[in-house]
Amino acid sequence: MDSMELVRSATDEHVLRALMRHRRLTRAELAIEAGISKPTAGESVRRLSLAGLLVDTGERTPGGRGRGRVGTYYALAGGVGTALAVSIAPEGVVAECVDAYGDVVARAEHEVARPARPESVATALQQAATRATAAGAVRLAVVSAADPVDRATGRMIHLPDSPFLLGELDPLHLLAPLVTGPIVVDNDVNWAARAERDGSADFAYLFLGEGLGCAIVSDGEVRRGANGLAGEVAHLLTTGPDGRAVRFIDVFEPLGLRRHDSTAIDVDRLLAAGADVHATLGEAVSGVLAALLALADPEHVIIGGPWGAHPAVLDAITAAAAHEPRPVPVRAPTVLDEPSLAGARREALELLRTTIVSGTP
Repeated sequence: MDSMELVRSATDEHVLRALMRHRRLTRAELAIEAGISKPTAGESVRRLSLAGLLVDTGERTPGGRGRGRVGTYYALAGGVGTALAVSIAPEGVVAECVDAYGDVVARAEHEVARPARPESVATALQQAATRATAAGAVRLAVVSAADPVDRATGRMIHLPDSPFLLGELDPLHLLAPLVTGPIVVDNDVNWAARAERDGSADFAYLFLGEGLGCAIVSDGEVRRGANGLAGEVAHLLTTGPDGRAVRFIDVFEPLGLRRHDSTAIDVDRLLAAGADVHATLGEAVSGVLAALLALADPEHVIIGGPWGAHPAVLDAITAAAAHEPRPVPVRAPTVLDEPSLAGARREALELLRTTIVSGTP
């Protein structure tokens, strides 16, 4: 690519990103937003219109009688495509289509029966994604899954004591017929952590719900490990109800906080328990925080999940953590509404915009 092509490419990117922010602009407004001359903006609009990326909206600015020339409003063409964001969780599957402006243009949900089986989850995923993508071309997908994800293949990994998927699930294979481009799959806690990245480059996100998980963010990036299993904290040793060292996952059965015939934690029963139980859980979580601090040295730890972020439990965790040799600040998440899906949606939007700008088919 010669120097003039580079200049044109950079100019076109500025114009496209300005329209992604503002939805519709005239050539004069694009020149101001992109920091270019009006003739340069006009040439970019011409190129992008010929490429099928921009359209004349048919709207005009008022003109004449001292108000200058009539301006034409341009916007992204409808055919630039959308991105799919998916959440696979014990509560069910949610699939959303997002456009380049960040708007959710379609959403579909499908419940998952208990106990979850790979076949039923696969059916729920296919049905929800098919409904969400019915409106048009989907260029890429980002998937959040409530189970460990193999870094190389994108398939689910079943670990001992994992309460959700009993077996392997392959989202890439299931979604490939609906998506023309790449499919990115990662663990739900990693996506929840990505939704919290603003303003901090080094932190840990500890998820406490029916299952247990953690994401480590270092230098602004989620660390996934060689196989995608970094942050699987269920088998960390910590303090049990009787004061002896036990695996974190084994803290809950003696307290009567597991679901019947499952390693899943009974969240409703846990939240209804008294202060003594919450204090015991605070000690156990504090031991997990000490391990995270020793190995990852986070600036702070976010405690999320249905019971982790509950004020009574969070207070118990904070009180116990204050007595550790190296205390670390603990806080609740800022993103409380579908945090994993929010992280996946944000990534889907960023990837979609980059795909449109780069001209990737």
